[in-house]
Amino acid sequence: MEESLAAGLKFRGAIVAPDIARTARGSALVGELERHAIPVEEVAARTFAAVAETDTPQGILAVVEPPRWSPEDISLGRRRPALVIDGVQDPGNVGTLIRTAHALGAAGTIVLRGSADALSPKALRAAMGATFRHPVVPMDDAAFLAWASAHAATLWAAAADGVPLHRALSAAGKGTEETGNAAGPIAVIVGNEGAGIRPQLNAVSAERVAIPLAQGAESLNVAVAAGILLYEVTRGR
Repeated sequence: MEESLAAGLKFRGAIVAPDIARTARGSALVGELERHAIPVEEVAARTFAAVAETDTPQGILAVVEPPRWSPEDISLGRRRPALVIDGVQDPGNVGTLIRTAHALGAAGTIVLRGSADALSPKALRAAMGATFRHPVVPMDDAAFLAWASAHAATLWAAAADGVPLHRALSAAGKGTEETGNAAGPIAVIVGNEGAGIRPQLNAVSAERVAIPLAQGAESLNVAVAAGILLYEVTRGR
């Protein structure tokens, strides 16, 4: 809620549970909403529980208008990659991916088909306000590939059997023939933890990149993997 206010989003109103005033944070938040002339209505505990979608709601719900990001809002750079989410179905993972991309300085996040809705309640909670400050743009495959071509973005597909990350970074820093235009901006694609990235995206990616793991470790959570890849791309080139 605080992040929504700080980001300057338009609030249509809020409802609060009867016990919201019992906490200092709750009282302060209600006061802040009222200072912004946002309508606040207290409802019965049973009504609030019926509206809330979480098992342990925090006592306040608001209706806000999320930002409307466009592809032009994603300002790529050599050390400002884009994150591309392909078929990640868990909204908690999608939200965590957006939070991670924002924290590591990615230019934006592209959400491809088959992925959970980035504006669903669970994804928004997991993003911890990053969705309001970090460009998140849903695209179909054709629009994404056209966007990548227009911005001369090199596509890196995360893959367990790919080129070790340190080797890919070394080649990318030199802009070698093997990695095409890798000295320029990079779009890092991560996929479903079970199925991985779809074959058609693997086929058009300039590089399949792997994070070397300790012996016996099978895989990483998709958000953890994305964090490592983005960190190395933004810091290691």
